[in-house]
Amino acid sequence: MLTGLNHLTLAVSDLTRSIGFYHDILGLKLEARWETGAYLSLPGLWLCLSFDPRRQTGEPRDYTHYAFSTDGAEFETMVNKLRAGCVREWKRNTSEGESFYFLDPDSHQLELHVGSLSSRLAQCRRAPYKNMQFFD
Repeated sequence: MLTGLNHLTLAVSDLTRSIGFYHDILGLKLEARWETGAYLSLPGLWLCLSFDPRRQTGEPRDYTHYAFSTDGAEFETMVNKLRAGCVREWKRNTSEGESFYFLDPDSHQLELHVGSLSSRLAQCRRAPYKNMQFFD
């Protein structure tokens, strides 16, 4: 069972410009930044900005996706249900928390994720991304 929207990841062509927009102009709280990304937040929203050079070239596939939360106990059941529905996977999980990346019928990139911004930041404090900084 889905429990809510987990986070938004936006592929960006200029990380510094995008951080400035979301932090300085829109007022999101800057939680962490590293060489190729940043985590920002608002109450109830976790936003990840991820540098993707394909955004500069106009390639159709980038890292922009929408992640839905699920309970850890329900994760495998949900993944099995998605696989039984013949969804296509578009990425393998390489970050904290269980994730399953899949496409909807119109090829929108979606993710099923167990975890939160606080669990991700805790993991990143233990094993930071390259040049990662934290803002408390």
